[in-house]
Amino acid sequence: PFRFVGAVFPIAAGDTFFTKRASSIFATAFMNALPIWRKNCGAHSLEDLRERLLQAACIYILFPEGTRTRTGEMASFKPGLGRLVAGTNVRIVPCYLNGTYAALPAAGVLPHWKKISVRVGKPLSFVETTNDRAGWESIAAATEYAVRNLAAIA
Repeated sequence: PFRFVGAVFPIAAGDTFFTKRASSIFATAFMNALPIWRKNCGAHSLEDLRERLLQAACIYILFPEGTRTRTGEMASFKPGLGRLVAGTNVRIVPCYLNGTYAALPAAGVLPHWKKISVRVGKPLSFVETTNDRAGWESIAAATEYAVRNLAAIA
């Protein structure tokens, strides 16, 4: 909805969505996406996203696996998720998406008409978690656990 433009930002792979003019326009104009460059993502990139998250009233939508599945199976979550929220009052809302692989596999170009469902979990808080590698990894593990539990009951 228009009222969320400028407040909700999908985090999109720069090397996928921002390398060609057409996909860059789509990602920016229609998705309001922010790029993250997976191969060359330094600590400053995640710190910039963290600062934006803390300073502005905004929401990020991201896939903590760091890439699209090649098999349809969920992969382990990356600690970058934890780096964004460790030691803050920013909550993570775990969500499980079912049917996305059938609708658009990683090798696909055009989506198929498939049923996609979303299961939303309870918000998780990590205000007491340390902002270091161990804290980031524990946040990723806890969030992955919550999402896998949602998948089990989906």
